[in-house]
Amino acid sequence: MGDEYRPAPRPVGRDAVFVRHRLSSPRVAQSAYIAPTAVLCGDVTVGPHSRVLFGAVITAEGGPVEIGAHCVIMENAVIRGVPLHPARLGDHVLVGPQASLTGCVIEGDTRIATGAVVFNGARVGVGAEVDFHAVVHVNTVVPAGTAVPMGWFAGGDPAELVAPDDCERIRELLGPLDYAGTVFGVGDSDTPMPDIARRYARALALHNRDTVLPGDQRDVLPGEPVDEHGGRRGRASSTKITADQQFL
Repeated sequence: MGDEYRPAPRPVGRDAVFVRHRLSSPRVAQSAYIAPTAVLCGDVTVGPHSRVLFGAVITAEGGPVEIGAHCVIMENAVIRGVPLHPARLGDHVLVGPQASLTGCVIEGDTRIATGAVVFNGARVGVGAEVDFHAVVHVNTVVPAGTAVPMGWFAGGDPAELVAPDDCERIRELLGPLDYAGTVFGVGDSDTPMPDIARRYARALALHNRDTVLPGDQRDVLPGEPVDEHGGRRGRASSTKITADQQFL
């Protein structure tokens, strides 16, 4: 009789905004938490026991976004997948408030601190850290275990770390990284903004066809086995799950 009257699982992120974009909808593990003012748009995957906090925006603008297990995306952070550069976060990644990650790979066990920026084509290795307001530029590889200091610039493969007041060295590194070509798909030009703006406007016009999904039409990420109480469990992990991670 108990099984017959067991209540249905609570919808994941029932008050958050889930948007179907480019014919794809977000998929979220049942054990995840999505805050009421967060936005998930398009081909977005959020793994078991991850948390997306208030005001965060995770959007697949032509490239998927994959977030692993036990990740925390804090307030007002933005994670964006773009054509040719999906955004992928491994397990145990902390993304601080107002951080911006576009088309990059964060391999896992990593902290991206408040206000940090990681650009298209970048890769941050396992156990690396990007400190407050630091910048990891396009096509840059931050090796495993490396710490990019507060406010510093990381550029190249492997990354060279440059203090913010060394403007000359930062300019030297920028050229070969091809920011305009990587981010906007345009060549060198004295006046690239008209072409860039037109390209962005054309791509973003697809949002006119978006659909905000009601709670009963949201996809649950498969692969979390049902436990003996009828709930969901996360994937096996080397990290012990604490009490706060079991509340869903």
